[in-house]
Amino acid sequence: MREEPDPAVLYPDVAAHGSLAAALQAAAADQGLSLTMIATPSDLVRHATMPSVLPHREALFVSAWHFERKWWVSGSANNGLLISGTTPDLHLLPRVVLGWAEGASLGEIAQAAPFDVLTGRFEVPDGNPADVIAAEWQYTLKDAQQSDWPEYLALIEAAYAEPKLRRLYPYTSHWELSFSATPYPFTPSFATLVASRGGAYTVKEWWNGPALAQVTTPAETISIAVDRIPEGLGQGPPHQDR
Repeated sequence: MREEPDPAVLYPDVAAHGSLAAALQAAAADQGLSLTMIATPSDLVRHATMPSVLPHREALFVSAWHFERKWWVSGSANNGLLISGTTPDLHLLPRVVLGWAEGASLGEIAQAAPFDVLTGRFEVPDGNPADVIAAEWQYTLKDAQQSDWPEYLALIEAAYAEPKLRRLYPYTSHWELSFSATPYPFTPSFATLVASRGGAYTVKEWWNGPALAQVTTPAETISIAVDRIPEGLGQGPPHQDR
């Protein structure tokens, strides 16, 4: 088993400040910014948080990697993870942290970060279910685009292109796509779609259930899924991309 390096050895500059919170505050001060980070007592060198003035946003997390000198910044809200990105440069983080804390828009936070931080989801402060569903589709599409899996991307894009599926909440587990009429709690599954490398597609009734059909194109997969939508499930206009 690979031995985990001592955090103080991997991050001596952070250890010299006493905590990641203090190191980030010092980096911010170097840029003329003021941060009030919260140190994590259980792991002072590798973890720190920052609350936001916006009530629908959770505290932002900054975490250091255990085996490689790199930091991960992540921020969630009432509809899931909104920002997530990694950088080897601690000095690139203060403006992202401050933007999240002071209620800057996701677009403004992205402009302040010279590395990709947006997950695809947009903010839904009021928790409106239709907007939460639309935001989740954007997250699912971006995740598929970054997957390096053409068949999976083709499946997600085909599902999104179908209005009857686009009005439903998409959720994935082990790269299998399912649908629900509401974000939470999920309604019973009527179809779980699976892409295989090489071009085969499988339709199951639920995750880990038996195969109902195996086809060779995303279009056939989507057609079967649409035919299985229970009457009255997810009624309403299809969601549009923002």
